[in-house]
Amino acid sequence: MAITVSEEQFEALVDAALGAIPEKLLEQIENCVVLVLDEPDAELGDVLGYYDGIPLSERSSRYSGALPDRILIFRGPLSRMVDSEAELADEVRITVWHEVAHYFGIDDHDLHEWGYA
Repeated sequence: MAITVSEEQFEALVDAALGAIPEKLLEQIENCVVLVLDEPDAELGDVLGYYDGIPLSERSSRYSGALPDRILIFRGPLSRMVDSEAELADEVRITVWHEVAHYFGIDDHDLHEWGYA
Protein backbone atom coordinates (compact mmCIF):
# COMPACT_ATOMS: atom_id res chain seq x y z
CA MET A 1 0.00 0.00 0.00
CA ALA A 2 1.39 3.34 -1.04
CA ILE A 3 0.94 5.86 -3.78
CA THR A 4 3.07 8.67 -5.08
CA VAL A 5 1.73 12.17 -5.67
CA SER A 6 3.65 15.36 -6.26
CA GLU A 7 3.98 18.00 -3.59
CA GLU A 8 1.63 20.20 -5.62
CA GLN A 9 -1.02 17.45 -5.89
CA PHE A 10 -0.81 16.77 -2.17
CA GLU A 11 -1.08 20.46 -1.28
CA ALA A 12 -4.14 20.67 -3.55
CA LEU A 13 -5.73 17.86 -1.51
CA VAL A 14 -5.02 19.79 1.71
CA ASP A 15 -6.46 22.96 0.17
CA ALA A 16 -9.58 21.05 -0.90
CA ALA A 17 -9.99 19.64 2.61
CA LEU A 18 -9.73 23.11 4.10
CA GLY A 19 -12.13 24.45 1.50
CA ALA A 20 -14.73 21.86 2.51
CA ILE A 21 -14.82 23.11 6.10
CA PRO A 22 -17.97 25.18 6.70
CA GLU A 23 -17.34 28.90 6.24
CA LYS A 24 -18.67 29.72 9.73
CA LEU A 25 -15.88 27.59 11.23
CA LEU A 26 -13.17 28.89 8.93
CA GLU A 27 -14.07 32.47 9.86
CA GLN A 28 -13.25 31.67 13.49
CA ILE A 29 -9.72 30.45 12.80
CA GLU A 30 -7.17 33.12 13.61
CA ASN A 31 -3.41 33.09 14.05
CA CYS A 32 -3.01 29.57 12.66
CA VAL A 33 -1.00 28.31 9.71
CA VAL A 34 -1.39 24.97 7.91
CA LEU A 35 1.90 23.44 6.75
CA VAL A 36 2.57 20.36 4.65
CA LEU A 37 5.72 18.47 5.60
CA ASP A 38 7.12 15.21 4.23
CA GLU A 39 7.58 13.39 7.55
CA PRO A 40 6.94 14.03 11.25
CA ASP A 41 9.87 14.57 13.59
CA ALA A 42 10.88 11.40 15.44
CA GLU A 43 9.53 12.68 18.78
CA LEU A 44 6.02 12.90 17.30
CA GLY A 45 6.01 9.22 16.39
CA ASP A 46 4.01 7.81 13.50
CA VAL A 47 1.35 10.51 13.04
CA LEU A 48 -0.54 11.78 10.00
CA GLY A 49 -1.00 15.30 11.30
CA TYR A 50 -0.26 17.38 14.36
CA TYR A 51 -1.74 20.48 15.98
CA ASP A 52 0.83 22.67 17.74
CA GLY A 53 -0.64 25.57 19.65
CA ILE A 54 -3.11 26.79 22.23
CA PRO A 55 -6.64 25.60 21.45
CA LEU A 56 -9.23 28.31 20.97
CA SER A 57 -11.16 26.94 23.96
CA GLU A 58 -8.14 27.56 26.24
CA ARG A 59 -7.15 31.05 25.10
CA SER A 60 -7.41 34.01 27.40
CA SER A 61 -6.59 37.69 27.07
CA ARG A 62 -2.93 36.71 27.68
CA TYR A 63 -2.88 35.00 24.27
CA SER A 64 -2.38 38.34 22.51
CA GLY A 65 0.83 38.54 20.50
CA ALA A 66 1.42 34.76 20.46
CA LEU A 67 3.20 33.10 17.58
CA PRO A 68 0.81 31.42 15.14
CA ASP A 69 -0.52 27.98 15.97
CA ARG A 70 0.50 25.34 13.45
CA ILE A 71 -1.38 22.50 11.85
CA LEU A 72 1.11 20.09 10.32
CA ILE A 73 0.01 17.57 7.69
CA PHE A 74 2.50 14.83 6.80
CA ARG A 75 2.61 13.69 3.18
CA GLY A 76 4.74 10.57 3.66
CA PRO A 77 2.63 8.69 6.24
CA LEU A 78 -0.62 9.61 4.48
CA SER A 79 0.67 8.49 1.08
CA ARG A 80 1.95 5.19 2.48
CA MET A 81 -1.37 4.18 4.03
CA VAL A 82 -3.50 4.26 0.88
CA ASP A 83 -3.83 2.51 -2.48
CA SER A 84 -5.43 5.25 -4.56
CA GLU A 85 -5.70 9.00 -4.93
CA ALA A 86 -9.36 8.80 -3.88
CA GLU A 87 -8.35 7.09 -0.61
CA LEU A 88 -5.61 9.68 -0.13
CA ALA A 89 -8.09 12.52 -0.60
CA ASP A 90 -10.36 10.95 2.05
CA GLU A 91 -7.52 10.45 4.53
CA VAL A 92 -6.18 13.97 3.97
CA ARG A 93 -9.68 15.38 4.58
CA ILE A 94 -10.08 13.37 7.77
CA THR A 95 -6.61 14.39 9.00
CA VAL A 96 -7.06 18.09 8.20
CA TRP A 97 -10.47 18.20 9.86
CA HIS A 98 -9.07 16.27 12.85
CA GLU A 99 -6.30 18.81 13.40
CA VAL A 100 -8.65 21.77 12.86
CA ALA A 101 -10.90 20.23 15.53
CA HIS A 102 -7.93 20.26 17.93
CA TYR A 103 -7.55 23.98 17.19
CA PHE A 104 -11.11 24.42 18.49
CA GLY A 105 -10.32 22.34 21.59
CA ILE A 106 -12.08 19.12 20.57
CA ASP A 107 -10.27 16.12 22.03
CA ASP A 108 -9.46 12.72 20.51
CA HIS A 109 -12.25 10.97 22.44
CA ASP A 110 -14.95 13.10 20.82
CA LEU A 111 -13.24 12.88 17.43
CA HIS A 112 -13.19 9.09 17.69
CA GLU A 113 -16.92 9.03 18.42
CA TRP A 114 -17.54 11.20 15.35
CA GLY A 115 -15.27 9.09 13.09
CA TYR A 116 -12.36 11.52 12.86
CA ALA A 117 -9.75 9.75 14.99
